[in-house]
Amino acid sequence: MTSTRERQRAAARARLEREMAERATRARKRRQTQAIVGAAAVLVLVVAGTVWLATSLGGDDDKKQNAATTAGFSQCVYTEVPAEARSKQVKDVGLPDNQQSNKGTQTMTIDTNLGPITAKLDRSKVPCTAGSFAHLASKGFFDNTKCHRLVTSGIKVLQCGDPSATGKGWRQSDGTGGPSYTLAEENLPTDQRPPYPEGVIAMANSGQPGSTGSQFFIVYGDSPLDPNYTVLGTITGGMDVVKQVAAAGDDGAFAQQAGGGHPKKEIVINKLTMSDIQGG
Repeated sequence: MTSTRERQRAAARARLEREMAERATRARKRRQTQAIVGAAAVLVLVVAGTVWLATSLGGDDDKKQNAATTAGFSQCVYTEVPAEARSKQVKDVGLPDNQQSNKGTQTMTIDTNLGPITAKLDRSKVPCTAGSFAHLASKGFFDNTKCHRLVTSGIKVLQCGDPSATGKGWRQSDGTGGPSYTLAEENLPTDQRPPYPEGVIAMANSGQPGSTGSQFFIVYGDSPLDPNYTVLGTITGGMDVVKQVAAAGDDGAFAQQAGGGHPKKEIVINKLTMSDIQGG
C-alpha cells in the first residue's frame, strides 16, 4: 500500500503542476491581450495619421477653394427691410448676391426721354453698390421712373431712382421710394475738396449710416455736400442733358424740407442698364 508520505508528495506535485499550467495559461492570455492592444494602438495611430493627412490635405484644398471663391470678390451685406415696415413706395425685387466682384469697371447707361446719360463705375471702390445697381437694373427697377428732385442752388444736384415716381404729375410721396433692402455707404470722399465735384454720380440716403438704397443724384456743379454719400462713379456722357434740366429750374416743392423741388423740365428714365464687368 502507498504510504501517507508518498500520497502527500504526489498531491504536492499535482498542485505544483496545476499551478504551473495555470501560470502558463495566464501568461499566454496576457501575451495575446498585449498583442491585441498593441495592434489596436497601431491601428489607431494609422487611422489617426490617415485622418490627419486627409484633414490636412483636405484643409489645404478647402483653403485653396475658399481663396479661389473669395479672390476678387467682396462680401456685401444687403439688409432686408421687414415687410411690416415697408411703405407702398417700396418695390421688392429680391436681394442681390452677397458676393460681389471688386475688380474691373462697368458702364451705367441711363436712357432718358431727353437723351442718354452714361457713367463709369469702378468696382474696386464700390463693389456692393455697383452690385446692387446691377441687380436692380436687371429687374427693370428704374425703368419708366422720373427724376423727382432738382436743386438749383447750393448743392446743384438732379436726384433720381425712386421706383414710385411714375406716371403723370407729382405726388407728396415722391422721393420716399426704394428697394426692399438697404446697404452701407462706400467710397466716401472724406479727403476730397470739394467732396462732390461736377460730374460725380452719388447715392442718396436718409442721413443715417447704412441707409443707402436705390436713389442717386448727379452733380452738375461743384457741390459743398458733406462727404456722407457713396460716390458711385463719374459721368462720362450726357451732362448736357442734366444741365438742360437744371436750366429750366425747379418748382420749389421741397424748399421747406430737403431743398429744391420737382424739375420743371420732366426727365424720365426709359431704361437703366449696366454693362458686363470689364477688366475684372
